[in-house]
Amino acid sequence: MTVLGAVFRPQNPPESLRAAVRVAEATGLEELWLWEDCFLESGIASAAAALAWTERLRVGIGLLPVPLRNIALTAMEAATLYRLFPDRLILGIGHGVQSWMEQVGARVESPVTLLSEHLAALRALLAGERVTTSGRYVHLDDVALDWPPTAPPTVYAGARGPRSIRLCGEYADGTLLDSITDADGVRAARKLIDEGRAAAGRTDRHYIVVNLLAVTGPDAEARLAAERTPAHAPGAGVAGDAHAVADAVTRLAEAGADTVVVQTTADDSDPAAFLRFVAEKVRPLVS
Repeated sequence: MTVLGAVFRPQNPPESLRAAVRVAEATGLEELWLWEDCFLESGIASAAAALAWTERLRVGIGLLPVPLRNIALTAMEAATLYRLFPDRLILGIGHGVQSWMEQVGARVESPVTLLSEHLAALRALLAGERVTTSGRYVHLDDVALDWPPTAPPTVYAGARGPRSIRLCGEYADGTLLDSITDADGVRAARKLIDEGRAAAGRTDRHYIVVNLLAVTGPDAEARLAAERTPAHAPGAGVAGDAHAVADAVTRLAEAGADTVVVQTTADDSDPAAFLRFVAEKVRPLVS
């Protein structure tokens, strides 16, 4: 069965997260995803709160921009959450939006190199290894976590371009594809991921999470059109009722998505209602 999740967008004020989380838990939504977009809300802080307010809900961070973070801090924060809330955190990292990284003085010359070094070190630290490395950007001298996760977790990486997607196959355990992606894009990404996995000699399972921009209600078409950008693939996004959204989810799943995360538009002022729509109206229509 396709795993179905939904996004609490950080355009909503932090104080509205608790009500949304409670709806997600009460309605049986499988996964709630959070973003760490500049300059909105912290992914780690929001995830910690969401996990503490719930008992079974899985919470994804999609994603933490690594130029903002020292690798040791990322590993420490993630390991703490993995141990506090076993099997409920889904961690995604990425090289971030370069214009935002420029604004805060964190932009690097080679984001792909940084992401590969960060992934390699992060996965090793979370696996309980003692790490010494001196890369172009990541430097560790005999570093190990005192409280690593009890088992190595699945670490996801977000990507858009071919080089970054191929890198995900080589260094990450799963790939996050954003809402500009349609079913054809998922199939193309799977080929690039497999190339990266082959280059690294990896035979373990690689998971693909795809975001779907979905709008419902009487003005759905206009709101979807306003949210779309030139970067969106022709088949990306859907406007309509629960059946239309479920059909779009199914197309992505058939193309290779293991998880589809449904997101509303930035102007949606009632995130809890959208989460309820996904859990109660869309979920029963998705196999």
